[in-house]
Amino acid sequence: MSRSPSRSILLVDDDRSMRESLVDLLEADGWRVEAVARAEKAADRLPDMLPDVVLSDVRMPGMSGLDLLASLSPGSSPPLVLISAHGDIPMAVQAMQDGAYSFVEKPYEPRRLLTILRHAADQHRMKRMNERLKARLMRLSGLDRVLLGQTPETRALREDILDLAESDAAVLIQGETGTGKELVARALHDLGPSGDGPFVALNCAALSPASFEAEMFGGRNGEDSRLIMADGGTLFLDEICSCPPEVQAKLLRVIEDKLVPPTGGGAPVPVAFRVVSATNEDPEQAVADGRLRRDLLFRLNTMVLTLPTLRQRRDDLVLLVTHFMQEFSRVYETDPPGLEQEDIAALMAHDWPGNVRELRNVAERRVLAARRGTGSIPQAMRVDAVHDEVPDTLREAVAAFERELIGKAIKAHQGRMDGVAEALGIGRRTLNEKIVKLGLDKDSLL
Repeated sequence: MSRSPSRSILLVDDDRSMRESLVDLLEADGWRVEAVARAEKAADRLPDMLPDVVLSDVRMPGMSGLDLLASLSPGSSPPLVLISAHGDIPMAVQAMQDGAYSFVEKPYEPRRLLTILRHAADQHRMKRMNERLKARLMRLSGLDRVLLGQTPETRALREDILDLAESDAAVLIQGETGTGKELVARALHDLGPSGDGPFVALNCAALSPASFEAEMFGGRNGEDSRLIMADGGTLFLDEICSCPPEVQAKLLRVIEDKLVPPTGGGAPVPVAFRVVSATNEDPEQAVADGRLRRDLLFRLNTMVLTLPTLRQRRDDLVLLVTHFMQEFSRVYETDPPGLEQEDIAALMAHDWPGNVRELRNVAERRVLAARRGTGSIPQAMRVDAVHDEVPDTLREAVAAFERELIGKAIKAHQGRMDGVAEALGIGRRTLNEKIVKLGLDKDSLL
């Protein structure tokens, strides 16, 4: 028999001799066993023990094995294997339909029982491992920074992003300005199979037809082609509805054929990349207006993610603004301000047209005002409040100047960090450290 000391089991059986026999069998197979005589005790022990599997008799005084099954939380509780001398086929079928992992009749065949328990335990452990990995990846991807929250819409969106990251299907991200479309695109890339490859972002709205074609297809032999640069990674097309119609046919051909024809001739260059696009308008309306080719849209919207507005996430407002104020308080080395009733009322009454990006800016202005011992959320929400935020110290003035200078460079170079570092005359590592220290949000600048 294979041994797995790390497997744990909670055994429930009111028959002492049967319970002791099962304990001997399981411990001989390397299991860590905890045995109880009543299902009520098992229900109490589950949260603390967190076993890999539960093995329970069906008929017991008080709470039965079926009652224990009904008390378990679907999806999160360990699998339950039922065992009974009184079991019949209808009972077994009903137990399986109600969520039992398996059903074994007494007298049981030891090897078959152990096989069932091993499979159940290993399946549960794998599920828990995947959940921990997903949670870790979510933290690493930064999803919680923009998609922090506990509303059903927010939780569902996080799960959708994690699921879609595992495929290479084209994804179209829809959402208003400030909802975090590029951050979601980066998460799809970072969490996907090509996460080690390049992430090449292109803002379709910021380019003329001539410059767009030069950016996409490059010069002779494909020099500086964004399509070739994205090979082995992800091509992110932001504001796709603003893509110049003159080059949409060529872009569609590249996506279909995976070949880039360099401008000015030369042999086509084979490429392999995932396409993620984004828009803050209705793509169907863009098609109807003649600004977006329908066949290109069909290539881009294999899967669609719609990001919720902040108006749809009002229950997350207090959590979000508290998170952002704590974040900026660390940056500006001050204590985070508290929230008064008037602050919460102002948050709830506002429509948030700029969504999370706007809320983040409000939180930063609130923290800056708090450094001087003044301010409130309603004051921070006023557009003119920013003009009152004159730094009090040289360190604050230098930080404000650096933030403005780096922000302008990021905008000028469309987020290409190598170009930003070169323009500023600093190393890429120094640039990254300053962005983190200054609390710059690249997404809000592009």
